[in-house]
Amino acid sequence: MPELPEVETIVNDLKKEIIGRCFVNLWTDTENMIKRPSVNDFTKKITNKKIVDIKRRGKNILIYLDKGIILLIHQKISGHLLLSKWEFINNQWVAKPGPLSEDKMNGYLHIVIGLDDGRQLALSDQRKFAKMEILKDDKIDIGPEPLEIDYNSFRELFRNKRGKIKQLLMNQEFIAGIGNIYASEILFLSKIHPEEEVSKLDEKDFENIFKNMQFILKESIRLRGDSFSDFRTIYGEKGGFQNIMKVYQKDGQPCVNCKTKIERFNLGGRGTFYCPNCQKKK
Repeated sequence: MPELPEVETIVNDLKKEIIGRCFVNLWTDTENMIKRPSVNDFTKKITNKKIVDIKRRGKNILIYLDKGIILLIHQKISGHLLLSKWEFINNQWVAKPGPLSEDKMNGYLHIVIGLDDGRQLALSDQRKFAKMEILKDDKIDIGPEPLEIDYNSFRELFRNKRGKIKQLLMNQEFIAGIGNIYASEILFLSKIHPEEEVSKLDEKDFENIFKNMQFILKESIRLRGDSFSDFRTIYGEKGGFQNIMKVYQKDGQPCVNCKTKIERFNLGGRGTFYCPNCQKKK
C-alpha cells in the first residue's frame, strides 16, 4: 500500500503538473471505485472545474477544485495515479513506448480523467480496491502528521497508551501515514522489537523512534518512494527506497548490522520483519 512517502511523492509531482488545469471528462470500467456521489453526479461535479490545490493528508490525496469541490483519492493496497496521454484503441488505453507501457503495473487503468491539455490523470489498480469520492470538507478524522509533529507532542501521544508499538505506529487514528513498510524500518533502526509493549519503552526509546521516523520518511520522499511491490510515480517509474530497506521482506537474509537472519511473523494479520538479535524484547 502506498504510505506517506509514496503519496507525498505523487502530490508533489501533481502540483508541478496539473494545478491550473481543468478536468474535462471521465471514463471508468469499475464504477464502484467511485464511492460518492454516483458516477454521473461525480463526473458533473468535477467537469470544467479548475484544479486550484493538491494536498496530502495521511495516505489520502486531496485535489481542491474551484467552486469548493474537494476530490479525495485513496490508493489503498495496489493503486497509483499516473499522468500521461493515452489513446483509447480497441476498447483499451494504450500508452506510448516507455515506463507506462513497459511496466505491467501501469496497465490496470480503471478510472481515467481527461485534462484540458489533452493529457489524462489515470488510476491504475490491479486489485480494484482504490477509491475516489467528493468530500463535503477536508476534515479527515485521522492522527497527526509524523513530519509536522514535534517531539513533545509525539511523546504525549503515548501517555496512558497500551499495546504493541508497531501496531500503534500503523494505527491511522493514532498517527497518520505510516504503514507496514515504514513501521518495520523505523523499529529496526530504533532497535525495538515490533511486539514491545509501549509501557516498557523508556524516554530514549521514544526519542529514537521519533528521530528515525522522521529520518526514514524524509529519506524515502527523497528517493521518491518504495516500489518493492506496486507503487509507481505519476510518470510510471519506480521509486528507490526499496534499494536501501534493512528488514522489510528480508526474512532469511542476514541483518546488515550483526548478520543474524531476519525473521518474519504475523502481527495483527500483517507480515512483520525484524532482527531477533538487534531488536530484543526488554
